Amino acid sequence: MLLVPCSAQVIVYIARRIMCRSSASKFHGESKMKKPVLLLLAAILTLSASLTRAQEDHAYTQGPVVIVSFVRTEPGMFEEYMRYLASTYKHLMDDYKKQGIITDYAVYQARPRDPQDADLILTVTYKNMAAFDDLQARTDPTAKKVFGSLTKAASASAERAKMRKDIGSQMVRQLILK
Repeated sequence: MLLVPCSAQVIVYIARRIMCRSSASKFHGESKMKKPVLLLLAAILTLSASLTRAQEDHAYTQGPVVIVSFVRTEPGMFEEYMRYLASTYKHLMDDYKKQGIITDYAVYQARPRDPQDADLILTVTYKNMAAFDDLQARTDPTAKKVFGSLTKAASASAERAKMRKDIGSQMVRQLILK
């Protein structure tokens, strides 16, 4: 049952109407109903007020979720890794996007401050946290199609490790200001 927040005046009015009807009634059992009805109306009023307040408490709504991966290409392997990104990776991401698994993806070049910093940043954007439910089951068929099998996909990942080092990743969620 969905409760729609309403004003305290409406609830007080309804409570008075119920009390008037039950006190005017000639049936003995109905006067015992006053207290539970009033308690129910008080609970509805409290819940209604807290729901309204909870909706107003946040100055934002939760938006898309982005996986940000930080990558450092091995010396002399930048162009080779970029060829992989422009071919196989792009094909995978475009297929995921067509299927609605992701909403966007991007590749950024970064200026590393030291040898441990990333020189590439990869982002993959998902509509929301629910997009991660059964993600592997939805992405495996495309990986099989692109690589031939999941075993070959794992081998290709090991080969890419020779071109780059994963520095780390982070999940971030956009907060859309109201």
